[in-house]
Amino acid sequence: MFVIIGYVVAIGCIFGVYVVHGGNIGVILSALPFEMVTIFGGALGAFVVNNPPKVLKATLKMIPTAFKGSKYTKERYLELLAMMFDILQKARKEGLMAIEKDVEEPHNSPLFQKYPTVGHDHHVVEFITDYLRMMVSGNLNAHEIEALMDNEIDTHHQEHHAPIAALTRLAGALPAFGIVAAVLGVINTMGSVGQPPAVLGGMIGSALVGTFLGIFLAYAVAEPFAGLLEQKGEEDTKELQCIKTTLLASMQGYAPMTAIEFGRKVLFSTERPTFNELEAHVKKK
Repeated sequence: MFVIIGYVVAIGCIFGVYVVHGGNIGVILSALPFEMVTIFGGALGAFVVNNPPKVLKATLKMIPTAFKGSKYTKERYLELLAMMFDILQKARKEGLMAIEKDVEEPHNSPLFQKYPTVGHDHHVVEFITDYLRMMVSGNLNAHEIEALMDNEIDTHHQEHHAPIAALTRLAGALPAFGIVAAVLGVINTMGSVGQPPAVLGGMIGSALVGTFLGIFLAYAVAEPFAGLLEQKGEEDTKELQCIKTTLLASMQGYAPMTAIEFGRKVLFSTERPTFNELEAHVKKK
């Protein structure tokens, strides 16, 4: 909703002020289809050339997420930390071998099924079970597991950032494609120098629409869109960092309640539950 509102405000203010100041919107509307095809066609072709298929697919998959609200809410983090508490509490009371079956078959584990929001999130469950499996095996110490976690989180961040970088490069190229459209319009105008001034003025105005559209699409549409996706990616990474911190605290000997407190402190303040909220939620579960 906020994305749509932002675009409506930007378009309304820019074009509204133009009309109020006596601008002829008909010139823009008449040139718009041709200029859009030139700019979008050139930009789309360059975008395909500049990115491998996996990045193109990831970009198409990521675009709809900008129009959805964030799934990373306080309620989700409360459920995640409560699930981590249950897992670590069972491992502490019954030994690490007691959670081996839960780790190997999370889709059948009561520990994971008790928390449907995060327990059914494939990426979260896979991240947790991979490192719990290493903890059960006992072959790696906390520093080695932390290094592995950092590498995986960094790889996840790079994969998520690739479509954002592609859109950012596209935003940077759009003004240049607008200039290309304008130059072509000027060339067309120069080929019609024998026309009356009124006709030539309209042709020059249409040519300048290309420059305007390139700049407008770059800085009012594409770049803000890429920035929004980047911030959403930071939220995705933050959840993995929360899991990492909780597991490492447990490996260092802290009690489950203290371990999830370590994880709670990693979260952004806007979604971070308070200590009392987390404690009450864990007791309730």
